[in-house]
Amino acid sequence: QVQLVESGGGLVQAGGSLRLSCAAAGRTFNNYHMAWFRQAPGKEREFVAAISWSGAGSSYADSVKGRFTISRDNAKNTVYLQMNSLKPEDTAVYYCAARMYGRGWKLKPSQYDYDYWGQGTQVTVSS
Repeated sequence: QVQLVESGGGLVQAGGSLRLSCAAAGRTFNNYHMAWFRQAPGKEREFVAAISWSGAGSSYADSVKGRFTISRDNAKNTVYLQMNSLKPEDTAVYYCAARMYGRGWKLKPSQYDYDYWGQGTQVTVSS
């Protein structure tokens, strides 16, 4: 297993930016594909962005494409989500998730494709 801890959430005005971080415990971070999901009250948990174990591949939900960027620093055991041009509809709890690389890479995963989860960090975008 891998332990994941998100940080960087907060309150921001529409049009602003935030960078989320997800720190992973252990020395095998590069064995995992990583992703960000989000969940708003009363909504299903939805895919936001994913990055492959090596960082060579990435994908995004259509709703965030061009605004959000996922990246990883395997030396620091950390994955990031840079969020620009934030909109009120981006308001949600954002979760970091990990998938064993041996299970394969999926461009547009569901929450059920990921094995380990952080506790989440709240992002609130005011209009």
